[in-house]
Amino acid sequence: MKAYDAKDIRNVLLVGHGGAGKTTLLEAMLFTAGAITRMGKVEEGNTVSDHDQEEIRRGISVSLSMAPVEWEGVKINVLDAPGYADFVGDVHAAIRAVDAVLLVVSAVDGVEVQTEVAWELAAEQGLPRAILVNKMDRERASFDRTLEQLVQAFGTQVAPLQLPIGEEHAFAGVADLLSRRAYRYEGGPRGAEGEWPDDIAGKAEPYREKLVEAVAESDDALIEKYLEQGELPEEEVVRGVKAGFAEARIAPVLVAAAARPVGVDRLLSFIAAEFPSPLDRPPVRLMTKDGQEVERACDPDAPLAAFVFKTVSDPYVGRITMFRVFSGRLRPDSTVFNATKGQEERVGQLFTLRGKEHETVPEVPAGDIGAVAKLSQTTTGDTLTTKDAPATFPAVAWPEPLLAYAIEPRTKGDEDKLSTALARLREEDPTFRVERSEETHETVIYGMGETHLDVMIERMKRKFGVDVVHRPAKIPYKETIRGTAKAQGRYVKQTGGHGQYGVCWIEVEPLPRGAGFEFVDKIVGGVIPNQFIPSVEKGVRKAMEEGVLAGYPMVDVRVTLYDGKAHTVDSSDMSFQIAGSLALKEAAQQAGVVLLEPIVELEVVVPEAYTGDIMGDLNAKRGKILGMESAGPGKQRIRALVPQAEVARYAIDLRSLTGGRGWFTMRFSHYEEVPPHLAEKVVAEARREKEEAAKH
Repeated sequence: MKAYDAKDIRNVLLVGHGGAGKTTLLEAMLFTAGAITRMGKVEEGNTVSDHDQEEIRRGISVSLSMAPVEWEGVKINVLDAPGYADFVGDVHAAIRAVDAVLLVVSAVDGVEVQTEVAWELAAEQGLPRAILVNKMDRERASFDRTLEQLVQAFGTQVAPLQLPIGEEHAFAGVADLLSRRAYRYEGGPRGAEGEWPDDIAGKAEPYREKLVEAVAESDDALIEKYLEQGELPEEEVVRGVKAGFAEARIAPVLVAAAARPVGVDRLLSFIAAEFPSPLDRPPVRLMTKDGQEVERACDPDAPLAAFVFKTVSDPYVGRITMFRVFSGRLRPDSTVFNATKGQEERVGQLFTLRGKEHETVPEVPAGDIGAVAKLSQTTTGDTLTTKDAPATFPAVAWPEPLLAYAIEPRTKGDEDKLSTALARLREEDPTFRVERSEETHETVIYGMGETHLDVMIERMKRKFGVDVVHRPAKIPYKETIRGTAKAQGRYVKQTGGHGQYGVCWIEVEPLPRGAGFEFVDKIVGGVIPNQFIPSVEKGVRKAMEEGVLAGYPMVDVRVTLYDGKAHTVDSSDMSFQIAGSLALKEAAQQAGVVLLEPIVELEVVVPEAYTGDIMGDLNAKRGKILGMESAGPGKQRIRALVPQAEVARYAIDLRSLTGGRGWFTMRFSHYEEVPPHLAEKVVAEARREKEEAAKH
């Protein structure tokens, strides 16, 4: 593929709800531009951008992919982002690598949750956003209804540039509101240009008015002219659309049926003519090591600044790193400096990706997107620069993965394989988290939802050959005592030869929550020799770790050792450890053991309409509402303390309560006593598990 100047490059991200037709649209773009000879279908698993086994099996995109489309002398780098909420991490990264966003909306389903999420992300980055109303040829497709929903969701900046000629199975082409020309599709991806049909002319006027209004509202000078004259000249409307779109004040709406493909050539021409090139975007800001902000314009001769927006583990090539160059140029067989990790990387061959196909490129200059294989340190979100001018892009604010599974390899001895697989998957996807829980001794993986974690488990098996079993992560319950008690621990075995002899008396008393464990030595007169006092403490600690009630560790207890007996020959470290352990179990039983559960602080952000449902649900989950405050236009932030056991699957619950419109954060707060009726269930379950484990 030949090298393009920055002025002839368009970097576009396709976003939208799952099933709106993004993957099919990219397929149609490639077919229309002649890059492929026939269009694949998602349901047949033969599209360019859904090439992962998981995508083919599920019929949804689970990973970001890219393909360049050459059209009218312009190279359009199209990134196809998954629309499913579990894979929103890819959208967060990719939005940083493009100059404009194309929201794909289904004319059947209209505006859906991920459409809104993607719009908000693009708005935060100040990116121009165009909208494509797709699937105009499907049953129940309605342009008017969809446009109404778009205006309702995103305001008056939504401006229709095209109208459909016919709808549903009668959808035959596209009418252009700016040029007043019509494009009909008889038997190919390119439309035949002609006059407006008579029935469109009458229908189009109100839409043209909407368009002119949106253009006028986006520019103060134009609004005065429009109010005086009631109309704007043709060239001013065209100029206004381009300027308003580039500054993200106008969201132009186009129409298509990607699967046929109808209208895709007009979309490509619109992207080539009207979408901003990298040169039209403001300079990017980076931070130097000493906290200074530097600006880098899109200049191939400036120092290198490239942003890594995706890492993929390929079983054959190893790791593939996808990046966008903002300034300078990246050349093959060179050395670059990873400013995020502070390490040099050797760059081999550079290529562009078309789905899974690689096409070698001579260099990747400022404004372009490329890929490189086998970088050893670089992961998603890193900045590549030169060693003499290191600086980093602002970190990506990744959504927090909060659905937890405990996993272990199905085959004993696969532990090393598993840790390699987890490390590689973590590099690939920053919204996937792994930790070893000290309290429950489980390896716990965190993801954005069930589908996300299922895909990760499938990948471990397919790419790294590790079959794992998973279950919900255990809740780290703890035990403590309610009152004060004294008890003796006696371990005496003296039957010929060297015996065992250890006797100790202890007192236990509860400490405030979070105080931990205290051991007080009040032995006088050497009734227990000094060398055996740590042995008693060791035994007490061991018994506390194993728990008395249900096998959960005991906390917040003061143990006072105040009396005991020893034997000059038979006493040993071991006998006093066992005596200490027996004493604690006995004393705790007398003092009364209670179960403690972790309480988390939850912050939930939802549209105002859902606050009642959320608060009702949190109350039903034994939550205490701490307060509510505004979190931006039309949104509320609810803070609550809730037992962790009740919100272990909150990632799923919240999505079903709000249709995916809410998000939340969760952090550990403190431990509290479990209500008795629930404690009984937990204890019974823990004992059952212990018995099961003993059988195996």
